[in-house]
Amino acid sequence: MQHMPLAQFRHRIAAGQPLPFNVYQPDARLLLARGQVLHTPQQIQTLCERGTLVDVAELRDQLALPATAPRVLLPRMWRAAMARVEEVLRDPQAPSFRSAVDEAAVPLQALIDRDPDLAIFQVLRQDGGDRTRLGAEHSVRAAVIAQLVARRLGWPEPDLQRAFKAALTMNIAMLELHGVLASRSGPPDAAQQRQIREHPTRGREMLELAGVVDADWLRAVAEHHEEHDGSGYPSGTRQPSELATLLHRADQYTAKLSSRCGREAMAADRAAREIFMLDPENPICAALAKELGIYPPGCFVVMACGETGVVIARGATVMTPLVAAMTDVYGRPYPEPVRRDSREPTYAITGVLGSRQMRAPLAPEKLMALAVD
Repeated sequence: MQHMPLAQFRHRIAAGQPLPFNVYQPDARLLLARGQVLHTPQQIQTLCERGTLVDVAELRDQLALPATAPRVLLPRMWRAAMARVEEVLRDPQAPSFRSAVDEAAVPLQALIDRDPDLAIFQVLRQDGGDRTRLGAEHSVRAAVIAQLVARRLGWPEPDLQRAFKAALTMNIAMLELHGVLASRSGPPDAAQQRQIREHPTRGREMLELAGVVDADWLRAVAEHHEEHDGSGYPSGTRQPSELATLLHRADQYTAKLSSRCGREAMAADRAAREIFMLDPENPICAALAKELGIYPPGCFVVMACGETGVVIARGATVMTPLVAAMTDVYGRPYPEPVRRDSREPTYAITGVLGSRQMRAPLAPEKLMALAVD
């Protein structure tokens, strides 16, 4: 059994939460079993200082789990992986931030590769809950989009890894402000506008301080609000990197799907169309529109028969996804959702619905369960 110091994985432990792995004494005898709870940060710090250990094989098995786990477990794994990444992003000053980003990204990327449809579903069905988490949640969802689009473009694996982590961290300098802006109906004040314009540069500086040395990653974060016509910020360059453009479009698409005070989330088909029309000749805009499609998983739709439901998987064509019908032709909720193949004329999709138009809304976790049945 090969062991490594617990201190190297301090970022994976949170006070008040079950331990994600066994903890061993310096002589390799079991000290704490997985699932036990450490109630204070001081308890965690004491363990690290005592030279306690973790099992490398156990950590490796946990990282491989998304590829082999039963589909029914995937929603739970998504929630855990997203929560972990969000926790890391909210503490960029942590000494282990750089390694924590690397470690937390692995299971999330594995889940995207395991089921891209479920990944898209996760992006669309945002719960719009705790405003203090919105900035981190937005970053995670933008990173999902960035990886899916980069893979469609055929980027090599190292570039996929870089794109995902750059998207996760592009807004690191304004995570808190993101939630503040989402909860107010008026425009940002002068101080907030200044923070918005400076966050790409400040984000790069924060990442450099955290130990990021990848020049392409850092450049993309600094340029992720630049435009090829020079109308972007903070520098107004007309030559943002390809990765910066990918981050920008993923950021914009995710923002369009997010509701905020005084503004309902945009329908998915319209959001993809608007991103495409920003620069129809750009391969990134075209790839995003193709990857997400007209009726992406998580999209609420109405069918020719009058039923309404939620798309749970992409189909043979962009026009014919698999749908879980949630209400009948009279608008009455079904006791249990009914699967519909929109290739059949009766169940052909005739329109997209906003979240507020759904007559039988379900909690996000129940919606995700539909996507893996």
